[in-house]
Amino acid sequence: MHRSTLRLILLAGVGMVLAACQPKKPPATLAPPPATARPEPAAPTPAPEPVAKVEMPAATNSAVPGSQEDLRAQAGGDTVLFDYDSYELSAEARGVLAQHAQWLKTNPAVRVTLAGHCDERGTREYNLALGDRRANSVKNFLAGQGIDVSRLSTISYGKERPAAEGTDEAAMAGNRRAVTMVAG
Repeated sequence: MHRSTLRLILLAGVGMVLAACQPKKPPATLAPPPATARPEPAAPTPAPEPVAKVEMPAATNSAVPGSQEDLRAQAGGDTVLFDYDSYELSAEARGVLAQHAQWLKTNPAVRVTLAGHCDERGTREYNLALGDRRANSVKNFLAGQGIDVSRLSTISYGKERPAAEGTDEAAMAGNRRAVTMVAG
């Protein structure tokens, strides 16, 4: 093709595009608006009868279902304590964890992380290992209660995240723990 033919084709194409982009002209005459009938005035509606007020019982738990706050409120807290240098679950800890298992069954979509902690005595390495054994002790208990292990993960913080500061026995006892944390 020659250059002049290409120019003509190109100009014709541009002309068609521009013509397509032109705004549409309104019709010369507009159709009259449709006739509308006036509605009859409505009869007055009677006033509604008063409804007896129903008292709703107060909510016992305002936490979002499946949240950490819900776990604390519904399952006896989120923490179990251990004796010094131990990862054996006490009868009290097993009771709390049985409530955790029931709560997890009620909230089947929830996953939790079980965090093991220690007091300040012992080396960092020893306490990380002990915290791991504590977290796994809780995991094994929950699994024994029918909770799928795929919903349970563990972590050890050793002595790195104390709940209570101090070197007295009360502070150290509060730091020998496992915490069930809702993953989210």
